[in-house]
Amino acid sequence: MITIGIRAQPLGVVFAIYDSEKRITVNVEEIKIPAAFGVPEGLKYVRSNLLDVLREYKVKHAGVRVTEPSARGLNIQRVQIEGVVQEAFASSTVSSFYVGQISSISRRLEMDRKNFKAMISGEKDSGIEGWAEQGALQREAILCAMGAAHV
Repeated sequence: MITIGIRAQPLGVVFAIYDSEKRITVNVEEIKIPAAFGVPEGLKYVRSNLLDVLREYKVKHAGVRVTEPSARGLNIQRVQIEGVVQEAFASSTVSSFYVGQISSISRRLEMDRKNFKAMISGEKDSGIEGWAEQGALQREAILCAMGAAHV
């Protein structure tokens, strides 16, 4: 089964495509909003490109890593992008999706929150090929995609 995990950031999203049967990461990429775009155009750009990715990979299940409720500096642009991502999932052929924070993603993966954070920071390896070469946002997207397989 092909899943996708999304980690939004103020200027776009990082997404990871995961094959849960082969237990491999198929692709990890970024959708960057062009600097010339205003907010509405940028949100439309993310939605349109994300829908293309969902179709291209025939994604069945999805997850989006959302901002923690206790975040010190709430970034409005990131929250807007997270909302657009959820709307894109709802408008696509994705069978199901979840919205997760660290606690819910780690619970889906049946791992301790502490281990989850150690994997994100790169202190701990996930067993996924190329894990050490990925950045923290990419690792979050991969774990989110792995969590989507546990629907």
